[in-house]
Amino acid sequence: MKITKKSLLFLGLFIILGLIAIQIPLVNIVGSAKKFTVLELFGPSVGMLAGPVIGPIAVLVVKIADSLIKSTPFEVVNLLLLLTMPLAAFYFGSKSKWRAVAPLVCFVLFVTHPVGREAWLYPLYWLIPIVGAFVFRKSLLVKSLGATFVAHAIGSTVYLYAFGLPAAVWLGLIPQVALERGFFAVGIWFSYLVMNNLLALVVKKFDLKFIERLVNDQYILLAKLK
Repeated sequence: MKITKKSLLFLGLFIILGLIAIQIPLVNIVGSAKKFTVLELFGPSVGMLAGPVIGPIAVLVVKIADSLIKSTPFEVVNLLLLLTMPLAAFYFGSKSKWRAVAPLVCFVLFVTHPVGREAWLYPLYWLIPIVGAFVFRKSLLVKSLGATFVAHAIGSTVYLYAFGLPAAVWLGLIPQVALERGFFAVGIWFSYLVMNNLLALVVKKFDLKFIERLVNDQYILLAKLK
C-alpha cells in the first residue's frame, strides 16, 4: 500500500476502532485475570485490508497505546504478549510461507519445555497455521484459523514459560481451545467480509480512490458493489 496522507488518515481510523474494540471484553483467558476482547476478532482483518506490514504495525500501535492507557508494566511477559495480534494480522494478510515461522518456533519451544513435553498433544493445534502457510493458501477460512492459532501459539508459549501451568491444565484445555478458536476464526472471517464489503460500498458511494486499493473484489458479496 502506497503511504500517503490519506492512507495514514485511514490507518488512524483503524487504530481508533482498534482501541474501541480492545475495551470490549469477551471471555477470560485461562490462568489469567485478563480477558480476550473484540480485538481478537477485528485485529487480524487489518492485516489483509492494510497489508502484511502496515496492518500489523497498526495493530501493534493499538496494543501499545492500550498498555499505556491502562499503565500495564512493560515487563518481558507483557512485551511478548504484545506480539500476538500483530503476528496474527501478518499471517492473515501475508501470502508468504514465512508466516509459518512463528507457530513453528512456538511448537518447538512448547514441546521442549519439561511441562510442555508432557502436554505435547496441546500444541498440535499449531500445525494448522504451519500447514495452512503451504496448502489452501487462498482459503479465507484457513487464513482465519491460521491467524487465530498463531495468536494462540504465542500466548500459550509465553504463559507456559512465565507461569508454568501444569501439564494436566494444558491437556484439560484441549476441548475448550477447539471451541474458543473456532469462534475466533469465524469472527475473523466474518469481520473481514463485513469490512471489505463496507469499504467497497464507501468507495462506490463516495468515489474514494485511495481506499479502493484496500478492497479485495474476490470477497465482495454483492455484485452491484463491484
